[in-house]
Amino acid sequence: MRLFAAVLPPESVVHELAVEIAKLKRLPRAERLRWTNRPGWHFTLAFYGEVADDLVPDLSDRLSRAARRTSPFGLALSGGGQFGHGKALWTGAYGDVQALRLLADRAESAGRKAGVRMGEHRQYKAHLTVARGRDSVDVRPYVELLREFTSATWTVSELVLVRSNLPRSGEAGEQPRYEAVDRWEFGGVG
Repeated sequence: MRLFAAVLPPESVVHELAVEIAKLKRLPRAERLRWTNRPGWHFTLAFYGEVADDLVPDLSDRLSRAARRTSPFGLALSGGGQFGHGKALWTGAYGDVQALRLLADRAESAGRKAGVRMGEHRQYKAHLTVARGRDSVDVRPYVELLREFTSATWTVSELVLVRSNLPRSGEAGEQPRYEAVDRWEFGGVG
């Protein structure tokens, strides 16, 4: 199954982001972007890709340990940016970003130790993707509007293992479907 570890913002913060995205969608040429949907709004900590069923129990155990070693921390959605000349438009994180990075490192380590092929290590960049470019769309106006955005702060207190079900219909605009496979509350031990 196709898996990743994530932090999910609460519904109240998701609603705030939805209001901001509605403003962005009113900008010229917004229809040229593929907007992600609310169920897909998350901070990916570690992307595992296709994971063999026999590796999932060990991965889950290791993620559970990572959660127990993590203390709750404050986070907000804030600002915006782009990757790859408009290929991805995102909002970032504000608050205890260092704790989020540490959790991402722990989630990546859990995957490697469980035998998941992770590819090369990259420094974690906290971002929540809100749109992807179809062509060479100039996303600078969207980034400028997002720079002013900051959501309410929430307490991150759990790590979630998410299954990504890719679109199969071939219909334009179909989004991946996400389902939580498991969740672990933080324990704050170590």
